[in-house]
Amino acid sequence: MDQVEIFKALSNKTRLQILGWLKAPELHFPEQPNADFENVGVCVGQIQLKSGLSQSTISEYLSILQRADLISSTRLGQWTYYKRNKEGLEKLSEIINTEL
Repeated sequence: MDQVEIFKALSNKTRLQILGWLKAPELHFPEQPNADFENVGVCVGQIQLKSGLSQSTISEYLSILQRADLISSTRLGQWTYYKRNKEGLEKLSEIINTEL
């Protein structure tokens, strides 16, 4: 992923909040009956409710974060779940530490 695209993904307050929420989902979201936070992630509907934004806006924001390799998604039935992508975040840290 291009560095500029990664930093563009981080240039929005709500997208930064989403990454923060996903860092400790048990503190920010209600328990999910069919999926655990660590292995599967947080249901997109819960992210949308917490943000107070429209479903289409949150879907776009999550798509931008996913294209930047900062989050990953898992589909279970009709629901999509998101969690932080550890490898992508480590790559971001490496870019900051070695190139900037």
